[in-house]
Amino acid sequence: FRLMQEAEAYRSMVTENATGNAARFTQVMAEYQKAPGVTRDRMYLDTMQQIFTSASKVMVDAKSGSNLLYLPLDKLIAQTAANDAAIGAKSGPVQAAPLPAEVMQPLEQVRQRDNRSRESSRDREIR
Repeated sequence: FRLMQEAEAYRSMVTENATGNAARFTQVMAEYQKAPGVTRDRMYLDTMQQIFTSASKVMVDAKSGSNLLYLPLDKLIAQTAANDAAIGAKSGPVQAAPLPAEVMQPLEQVRQRDNRSRESSRDREIR
């Protein structure tokens, strides 16, 4: 008797889940037909948000394609937590720890390259 109840509950759950997914698809399809580009971008951003909420590392690909910047966010978060613990119960504003040199140097290189790229774009526009 208990096994039958569990099977009925499972069937009901699967049916309701499928019905909900079909209704969601219908809604998304209607919006997609109205504005395909906006809907596609929104779906992409929602998917990326779901993926990256659990990521502790971020890699940024510069447009040049050859340089890849790695931000060790997990280490930075751990360092911040350690600094907060070291500060303890001291009063006053909490000072953020400076970023390590291995993070700052690639960031500065990307900034310089972007500035050069902007300058060369401006020069081409002026000509």
